[in-house]
Amino acid sequence: MAILFLFTGTYGERLTCEQRIIECKGSHVQQTGGAGRAAFRKLLNRMKQELKNFWQRVSEGLEVRVLWAQFFSEAKESYSLYDREVDWEALKGKSRFQRFRKTCNALFWAMLLKLSPARRVFLLIALVLGILSLVNTTTNVNGMQESSPKVSPLFPIGMLIVLLALELADRVIMKRDLEIAREIQHWLVPETPPNVPGLDLAFSSKPANTVGGDYYDAFPLDAAQPPGENNPVMLVVADVAGKSVPAALLMATFHASLRSVAPVTTSLTDTVTRMNRYCCAHSLEGRRFTTAFFAEYNPATRVLTYVRAGHNEPFLVRASGQFERLNAGDLPLGINPDTPYVSTEISLAAGDLLLIYSDGLIEAVNMREEEFGEQRVINLLKTSPRESAEQTLQRMLANVRAFTGQRRQYDDLTALVVRAT
Repeated sequence: MAILFLFTGTYGERLTCEQRIIECKGSHVQQTGGAGRAAFRKLLNRMKQELKNFWQRVSEGLEVRVLWAQFFSEAKESYSLYDREVDWEALKGKSRFQRFRKTCNALFWAMLLKLSPARRVFLLIALVLGILSLVNTTTNVNGMQESSPKVSPLFPIGMLIVLLALELADRVIMKRDLEIAREIQHWLVPETPPNVPGLDLAFSSKPANTVGGDYYDAFPLDAAQPPGENNPVMLVVADVAGKSVPAALLMATFHASLRSVAPVTTSLTDTVTRMNRYCCAHSLEGRRFTTAFFAEYNPATRVLTYVRAGHNEPFLVRASGQFERLNAGDLPLGINPDTPYVSTEISLAAGDLLLIYSDGLIEAVNMREEEFGEQRVINLLKTSPRESAEQTLQRMLANVRAFTGQRRQYDDLTALVVRAT
């Protein structure tokens, strides 16, 4: 009995030890499996965060709907660049197949000739290799027929990436130069309005491209003295024909000429006449004319004297709610050096609101090809509460942005708001 008890006890203890070992191993497996799942979830979350950060960096936080609208607008604008190279009149009367073939040919040459000669050859080689990569050759390997492309598609793809990199490098260099030009252009116009007794001023200018041909200014004729009875304030909004760099260069010369001419002339009409002669001498035979609105405000008499040289008619809303247009005007600058310009005078009472603008405001276009139009501007000004000039300006620009949406800006937009106080 004692031996049997000893054997049973020893066997039972061994079973208990084996059960404990098995339980420990199972617990370790469970712990190992739980830790593995936690590590996998952590890795998955990190990958999701990295992907989210990547998309945020690429899209700059824009929604897919907004990105698609932006791409569609840019593609349409880019197509119009090549569309000008196609002689559509010559395609009239051709068959559908001939029109398609000639259109593709014209667009191909329009795009190809935008490149340098070396890059044209490089692109043609890439296209030939791309076509060859679509052609398969059949070889016999160990009695088996295997087909493979004559040229690996990696070669033409790599060449196109290299060509894209070269074009992007040119674009970056040009954009950097244009950014410097934009900074210089900002230096030419006032950043903050001058302190004029009886007037509250606000202005804004947004070019369609990096630089533009719109111009605005507000300065006392005698910079050394504050505005007063014998020191009127000059208000100017001008629009050089064209956009981007050529218009910006002419705008810079316009600014320099105006700042040198205005203080030494005897009247506003004399200033405009001299500016017209200068513009005629630099207008490339009238192809680069300039529309402008010039005004001198006398704080002592509250009289605004203006000359409109082919520019958009400013809107004037009286404090009583009466609406007027400053429509007296003559030819744009740079067309006829002998144009006789005549000035007109109006009085500004407290509460009157005057808007001087460029055509980029009323010609802003939305995705449905509709223009913002004069009526929307008039309605906005008529319903304008007694707010500051800056508030009126920002409310108007917000309305334009809401109207155009993601449509790319078509023209330079400049506005100068004058609130009589």
